[in-house]
Amino acid sequence: MYTDEDLAVAVKAGIFTEQSVDAFREHNANLKNTFAVDEENFQLITSFNDIYVVIACALVLISAAWFGNSVSNVTGALVFAASSWGLAEYFVLKRHMALPAIALLLSFLGGVLASSIYALGELSEITLVTAGGITAFAAWVHWRRFEVPITVAGGTGAALGCLIAVTVANTNADLKEWFVPVLFLSGIATFIYAMYWDSADRLRKTRKSDVAFWLHLLSAPLIVHPIFSVLGIFEGNSGLAEAIAVLLLYLGMAFVSVAIDRRAIMVSGLAYVLYAISALLKTYGVDASSSAITGILIGGALLLLSVYWHACRALLFKIMPQNLQGYLPPLK
Repeated sequence: MYTDEDLAVAVKAGIFTEQSVDAFREHNANLKNTFAVDEENFQLITSFNDIYVVIACALVLISAAWFGNSVSNVTGALVFAASSWGLAEYFVLKRHMALPAIALLLSFLGGVLASSIYALGELSEITLVTAGGITAFAAWVHWRRFEVPITVAGGTGAALGCLIAVTVANTNADLKEWFVPVLFLSGIATFIYAMYWDSADRLRKTRKSDVAFWLHLLSAPLIVHPIFSVLGIFEGNSGLAEAIAVLLLYLGMAFVSVAIDRRAIMVSGLAYVLYAISALLKTYGVDASSSAITGILIGGALLLLSVYWHACRALLFKIMPQNLQGYLPPLK
């Protein structure tokens, strides 16, 4: 399997011409009856060998951490993180394997976070702030070395966790009072950051597009969860007004998704909508089959949107300001 970035490297090496690669992309898109820029490609797995390597890495990392734990918890976590980095030197830098890159990044950051918490001792706001800051810095160092696209989202998540902990630690208010607004603002900030990466690669031919994908996947629940908390969905408030608000919210997400050509936003917030609609149906007595009905309604709507995705984008572009279109993936 070859990615757009692999083709770009081949063009720079003089193996292919830019024109031949563009013609290949267009031919491949025509076979699939779609447009390459609209496919929202990202690298997750290149072959079954990725899965094989991830399983083997997991066995090595768990065993290494077990030996380290015989000394101390801090040592075990540090060995876990160091082993993850060492394995990435070969499987990411040399082999360019997608799934192992993601798994080894997550294991590295997890090891750094765990070792920081163990080393700082008692769990508190200061401990979480410090550990979150160390993990965010570790993510930055990892990005500079390996440039795994999900690293930016991981580092952003660690930095946001640190920010939330700082906010709570420096106020006398209850955690719940500050958690919701800070979480919402964090989601908005993450979305803006994702758009920064998206606008840098409008044709989605480089790993910048992959970075934006993971950031969008992170931003959606950060935005949706606080809104649902304010509506009281998680406390059992599932009346008609709340259901309408939920549907309007998801329609808004669909509008944004189509405009910026990112299905990841809708998928990331899908679980919340399914929960809310299912709870509404149960409130009105449709208990046994509420989940099935919800799945059919929402799933059918998503499939319909997928069929008319390009038409919807074309319609939106007709009413969208020209200067805004310059930041979004172009139409065919």
